[in-house]
Amino acid sequence: MKPILYGLLMVSLLLPVAADAAEDAQLEAARDKISSIFSEIQRENVHASPIDGWYTVRRGAIIAYVSADGRYLLQGDLIDIDNQVNLSEKERDLARLEMMATIDDDHSIVFTPKNVQHRVSIFTDIDCGYCRRLHSQIDQYLEEGIEVRYLLYPRNGPQSPSWTKAEEVWCASDRNNALTLAKQDQEFETQSCDSPTVSDHYALGQDIGLRGTPAIVLEDGRLVSGYLPPDGLLARINQK
Repeated sequence: MKPILYGLLMVSLLLPVAADAAEDAQLEAARDKISSIFSEIQRENVHASPIDGWYTVRRGAIIAYVSADGRYLLQGDLIDIDNQVNLSEKERDLARLEMMATIDDDHSIVFTPKNVQHRVSIFTDIDCGYCRRLHSQIDQYLEEGIEVRYLLYPRNGPQSPSWTKAEEVWCASDRNNALTLAKQDQEFETQSCDSPTVSDHYALGQDIGLRGTPAIVLEDGRLVSGYLPPDGLLARINQK
């Protein structure tokens, strides 16, 4: 009996390994097929999904679902009704976290409180009215323990006056003060510098899927479109 029991034990141990290997092979096959059909989709954009026979395509903050045979593509929110969870939004949150991690503090304009409790990244347009309103309360956000990391996002794109102002702010020796003065239509000292930072911020905002400014990315990847007062932002941060 002992050899039989041993054999059964080995089979039970190997079954999960075999199943994982089969799933990996199916995923790789799906990546091959989907990336060959859709030239804009890279292999690494394709992941397993909660639905058998379907795969998640995540490109930036754009989420879609593709059948394993590459025949059907579905773009929309996938909802787990039992648990009341928007699975697609969770994917977008994860994507935003990964994208925001590519920008360090040296490539953003950071306003830091004495006691940092939370950290948000805000895409801002110097001439945007609600962006100016938000920044006029920067001290109150800091009092709430919220560190604000600004990224420059001139909504009207390159060649616009706001883009020029954003580059002048970035080229200033004191970017924090320059940003504050620029939002008040005041002059500030700047210089010429050959930096791709504004372009990088703008491209990142587009990948994230911004539709306007201000756009606030919370520390868990959630996106808040539009202005929130300091207490409102704190409440949103604490809302899970």
